[in-house]
Amino acid sequence: MSMRLLAVLACLALPLAAQAYTSAPALEKLEKEGKLPTVDKRLPDSPEVIIPLERVGKYGGTLRSALRGNGDGNAILRMVGNQGLVRWNLDMSKVVPNVAESWTTNTDSSEYTFKLRRGMKWSDGSPFTADDILFTMNDLLGNKGFVANPPAFFKVQDKPVITEKIDELTVRFKFAAPYVSFIEILAHPTLQYPTLYSKNYCSQYHPKYNPKLDELLKQYAAKDWGMLIRNRCGDQETPTRWGNPERPTLDPWLIVEPYGGSASKVRLKRNPYFWQVDSKGQQLPYIDELSLTVISEVETMVLAAINGQLDFQSRHIGGTPNLPVLSESADKGGYRVLQMEDASSNSGGLFLNFTTRNEKLRPLIRNKDFRVALSLAMDRKEINDIIHLGQGSPWQLGPKKSNRFYNEQLATQFTKTDLGKANELLDKAGLSKRDADGFRQYPAGGRVSIGAIVPAASTGGIDTLDMVRKHWAKVGIELVLQPVERSLFYDRSNTNDYEMAIFVVGGGLDPQFDKTGVLAWSPTESRQSLQWVKWAQSGGKQGEEPTPSMKKRLEIDEKWKTAKTQAEADGYLRQILQLAADEFEVIGTISTPKVLGVLSKRLVNVNEKMPWAWPYATPAASLPQQYFYK
Repeated sequence: MSMRLLAVLACLALPLAAQAYTSAPALEKLEKEGKLPTVDKRLPDSPEVIIPLERVGKYGGTLRSALRGNGDGNAILRMVGNQGLVRWNLDMSKVVPNVAESWTTNTDSSEYTFKLRRGMKWSDGSPFTADDILFTMNDLLGNKGFVANPPAFFKVQDKPVITEKIDELTVRFKFAAPYVSFIEILAHPTLQYPTLYSKNYCSQYHPKYNPKLDELLKQYAAKDWGMLIRNRCGDQETPTRWGNPERPTLDPWLIVEPYGGSASKVRLKRNPYFWQVDSKGQQLPYIDELSLTVISEVETMVLAAINGQLDFQSRHIGGTPNLPVLSESADKGGYRVLQMEDASSNSGGLFLNFTTRNEKLRPLIRNKDFRVALSLAMDRKEINDIIHLGQGSPWQLGPKKSNRFYNEQLATQFTKTDLGKANELLDKAGLSKRDADGFRQYPAGGRVSIGAIVPAASTGGIDTLDMVRKHWAKVGIELVLQPVERSLFYDRSNTNDYEMAIFVVGGGLDPQFDKTGVLAWSPTESRQSLQWVKWAQSGGKQGEEPTPSMKKRLEIDEKWKTAKTQAEADGYLRQILQLAADEFEVIGTISTPKVLGVLSKRLVNVNEKMPWAWPYATPAASLPQQYFYK
């Protein structure tokens, strides 16, 4: 059978007789000792059957990877996988059932009904039912004590979704209007909410279910019950999600050595109640444990990779500059070098903060001529040749040429170096005066200086900014680099304490699901103004009102959400992209080259053609639970 056909079959569920199920030797030993129910009682009545990508595997081994510091919890998520109601298939071409056995949609795509797997259990052996989903959607996301506003993805026309229990295994999501993209959005790793919290365990931290909550608040030093639940049960992208070994999950591996604080290693062991099996009835995962070493310095992580100490690693070491050293050491290190298509649009977007606290700089940032001048002053060919070894190309942002939403203006405008035009536009913006060092001054006096925050671990980002600093100095604009620890980078973004930030811009292959660079859309990533995002998501009660162009895009995005057909939705997205092109808010540098990774030659069933994409949560959607060691 061909590899391609196997990949297609990998997500199909096939019935197996209960007596055919087997599990890992360590679990069978616990069964015989009476410490664990037999495997057929731990699995759902009809577990999902995964046809292995290459061949049926064998049990054993520890998969070694690495993460960095206290703000890198998503490195764990990418290995464990987001066990949402649905997931992307292996090649990210369509969404398939996951925790949900199936779903149906009404005629106008305003209601989605999910059928759960009978007999499915949390990792502590308690049943997973519709009540768990209602607990999350109604008692948590529907309660201002947990979130000030429900996530935008669970709202249409500013009205939150209504979640109903049909029976123990059936849940319906009802929206105020059509929402044709909901299933694909639900496959995103940050939309795992419906399956993230066990009511049986987490309700003890909720005032509705525990009248003696004050005792727990004191015990865990939490200021309120919302913080208490996040500390004990986690949240989508918080380190606490991986900090409590007691927390029940649906993941293939469970936390043993927690993440956070001064941890030097995060260790996870097999979930005895995991709900997938292979075509021979062997309960997944094949691999016994995950061992993720906390490595602070990227250079040290690269060294660990080339020494063969990491079995799968791409995060933090995937930049093009590492290609020579990774390739040269592959045989010695016992690994293959992966080169994955990057779903992102730009390797380093310059997000000027339209709502910066710097009152003198803000009017300039909002002046399109100023932004165009900064772009024209950059020598992108030099950036590409030196930092990306010529593997990219000058690029602003937006979908790649291969994508049906490609917008040439959005992607390529103002990418050719033109210092004469840049100087002309800066003079026109009222910045003709210069100081003794040649830097431009505000009309009222004082140097025009832009501070740029960048994660200290992002060597590519720092190197890019250092080159941009030299380019902008040629036209009299000072750029000051401000490397900060990753968690502080996010803190400063969230508190509006920055003038510019550099970060990867999404939406190259998945513009429907990552509008970071063109819309005030993401509460953590849309750094052209996170205050605009707060305004949009709070219905104008928080944050700051956006510009007319951004408000129009937000209105169109609501129409996109409620489009009755895919063609209508596509038309709205093209309008958003064109308005973003006309406004030119985010300045791009270089298109994203291939993302590198190392993969142990001993690992089998790995989709080596997987994309590097956050919606895919690479490598999560390739199902690491089917990996095994030969």
